[in-house]
Amino acid sequence: MRAVVVTDLAGPSAIVVREVPEPDSAGLVLIDVKASGVCFPDLLISYGKYQIRPEPPFVPGTEVAGVVIGAPEGSGFEPGQRVLAVSSLGGYAERVAVHPNLVLPIPDELSFEEAASLIINYQTMEFAFARRARLQPGENVVILGAAGGVGTSAIQLAKAHGARVIAVVRRDGADDFLREIGADDVVRLADGWAARVRELTDGRGADVVVDPVGGDAFDDAVRALAPEGRLVVIGFAGGGIPSVKVNRVLFRNISIVGAAWGEFLRHEPSALAETHAALVEHVRAGLRPLVKARYPLSSAAEALVDLEAGRVLGKAVLVQD
Repeated sequence: MRAVVVTDLAGPSAIVVREVPEPDSAGLVLIDVKASGVCFPDLLISYGKYQIRPEPPFVPGTEVAGVVIGAPEGSGFEPGQRVLAVSSLGGYAERVAVHPNLVLPIPDELSFEEAASLIINYQTMEFAFARRARLQPGENVVILGAAGGVGTSAIQLAKAHGARVIAVVRRDGADDFLREIGADDVVRLADGWAARVRELTDGRGADVVVDPVGGDAFDDAVRALAPEGRLVVIGFAGGGIPSVKVNRVLFRNISIVGAAWGEFLRHEPSALAETHAALVEHVRAGLRPLVKARYPLSSAAEALVDLEAGRVLGKAVLVQD
């Protein structure tokens, strides 16, 4: 079968597409892959910068959607069933074998491409809002890095939870797009953005700030919080890992919480099915994952380069040539 192979830990430049052996599917669900999500863990793992650090050569890919070819007896899956799956490796291929606990049914409302997009970003943000931030209807949510995959899923899910959304974005030309998917206001990520958030919230500040950026934006994200506000740390796409003086947390009565979805699943694997069920309810209420860029499997390196360069609005997926 054909697969995308990382030949060296040098990023997209060390990626090739070639024939590889079929996956060993003993005790696993074998999936005919129709679409694979393109996400930051895939990019990081190609550089050897992710917490999982396989030695090359290996096939990357963590988000897949496709059709069951074969499944273990008692797994609850059967050939021909449409499924999505979380796979730490192997998703950038024509077929992948995944543990049954990491395979989920696709809602009838979604295409394979949409289903492949309803995995890491949407699961992370549903976990972040529902479990970590305890988001309530009517609260003000500020989302940094709003035009990327995490940001767009955050906008949609914050609206699904009944919040008011302020999108904070660095790139130009995305304002109309962000408003179309639910942002009530759009603020440029530049000097003074936290003060602008306070203006838009009548001086109160944000009840929840979603920060997948880190770096220089972090201090202003803390300043943008209202009393009892929650800053949800998703990642560090800006490159730097910031720190905070805890006296600011104490005297301003704010919370800083992490939302490391993959790590949480290692301790609470039952949360995957629970979070997926919540997402399915959002889908039935009208939510649709934003697939904004499609690449053939043979162009996986190009997709990762575009992701790294910030050229992807919303979500990118790989489809079979």
